[in-house]
Amino acid sequence: MPHLTVHALESDLTGRETALIEALTDAVVAVYGDWARDLVDVRLIGLPPNRWGIGGKPAESPAPAVTFGIKESVFARPDADEIVARLVTEVTGAIVAVCGEGVRSGVTVDLVGTPVGRSGVGGVVVAA
Repeated sequence: MPHLTVHALESDLTGRETALIEALTDAVVAVYGDWARDLVDVRLIGLPPNRWGIGGKPAESPAPAVTFGIKESVFARPDADEIVARLVTEVTGAIVAVCGEGVRSGVTVDLVGTPVGRSGVGGVVVAA
């Protein structure tokens, strides 16, 4: 299940929540196919002003940052470089489509792979 956690200033998220969830889900589907749509988990974390710092001081207008959690096995596929590039491009495009072109240069997308057996659901370790 792809998990996308977006950190952004609360003021940048307000009123855009539904559009952002839909756009990010569509971005994942563009790479993996429609079968993945119901598995995409998007979490929007809004931070109040002065709770995001860059360079030792509060950031004035940071671009959204996305942590994209996926199974580690994706990185071992023969087409891993292509998949990674497409995910970064599509997710960035989704953020830009909703938040505006002005954020593009600062949007970060971190793909984080979880090894098999290193996560759980409902108190049970996921083995596959």
